Amino acid sequence: MPRWTIWILFVLFSATVQILAHYYVWRRLVRDTGMEHPWRRRFTIAIVILALSIPSTLWASRLLSADIGRIMGWPVLLWLGFAALLLIGFLLIDGARIVLWSVRRGLARTKKGVPASFNPDRRQFLARVAGGTVVTAATGATAVGMHEVLKEHEIKEVPVTLSRLPPALDGFTIAQITDVHVGYTVTRSFVQSVVDRVNGLSPDLIAITGDLVDGDVDSLRDAVQPLAELSARHGVYFVTGNHEYYAGVEPWLDELERLGIEILRNQRVEIGRGRDGFDLAGVYDYQSDRFGHGADLNRALGDRDPDREVVLLAHQPRHVYEAARYGVGLQLSGHTHGGQIWPWHYVVKAQQRGLLAGLSRHGETQLYISRGTGYWGPPIRVGAPAEITRVVLRSGSAA
Repeated sequence: MPRWTIWILFVLFSATVQILAHYYVWRRLVRDTGMEHPWRRRFTIAIVILALSIPSTLWASRLLSADIGRIMGWPVLLWLGFAALLLIGFLLIDGARIVLWSVRRGLARTKKGVPASFNPDRRQFLARVAGGTVVTAATGATAVGMHEVLKEHEIKEVPVTLSRLPPALDGFTIAQITDVHVGYTVTRSFVQSVVDRVNGLSPDLIAITGDLVDGDVDSLRDAVQPLAELSARHGVYFVTGNHEYYAGVEPWLDELERLGIEILRNQRVEIGRGRDGFDLAGVYDYQSDRFGHGADLNRALGDRDPDREVVLLAHQPRHVYEAARYGVGLQLSGHTHGGQIWPWHYVVKAQQRGLLAGLSRHGETQLYISRGTGYWGPPIRVGAPAEITRVVLRSGSAA
């Protein structure tokens, strides 16, 4: 199927979902609560405008000026996040109502007759209670979620013992940043703060595991410029995520190389010297074959010395099932954001074949999934705080 056809279908699907979601929120907040005029009209107009503001801002920033996205990003994307939380809240309540209704119906069938339906006044009262509860909960979750993305990053220290790591490299540190999503609300100041925090760790190596940007090079060149200041004894390495392909992958790879970042294109490099070293490998994003790249673990790892330890950078965690067949000691990934906003955790986990966040073992291969350094879309994190990861490699021989 041609790429433009896929894009059109995606736009139509997204628009349909957005319209249905806003209609559902309007119905539960305005219609079912019996809101009276003129408030009914005002809230209806407001929800329509807010619904239209999301695609309008995205398209205007792409077709007219990126400055539109930066100006409108915060209010529009905050509404997107708030509306998503409203939707989740109402779905949970309505799901509970359906279960209770089914139970009442089942009990009624064991007796004579059918349970009486709610009278209109009672139904409206319950709708208002539900609406007030959901709005209050969504407001609180939005405030907490904003605080999570604005506060100083957590430094997540992850010790990993590798059986083939030379004793001379015991204590070797890798600073991992991933899923920064520089764009509408993730600006140069955010990038600078990340760079300062990473350099403050004095890591031996820095790994950027994809989804760095959400926009083209011309729009975001200034915002990513602080990445040139990243410093580590053994270098700074990058592998692509899916969002690099949406933003124009080749210009971005050229730009990152200009900033002094080494791109791993289905390849590996030697870290350290001879016996006192290990292999660092990196592959293109799991779904990059749609854009002319394609992840190729065999090219990156097929002819390596099996007695040397290897650390793999791969944006999507589900690469680990293939990586385990190549004897990878450790895979570092991102992509999931740890779910970012509950309960999307469950959707992301299903999409990544049961993988979400943290350290896990798959045969002889260990996998660490970062919850991400930035955020995508709404500047909100609920139940999935952002992190900068400090991986400390420990030698099994030394132990």
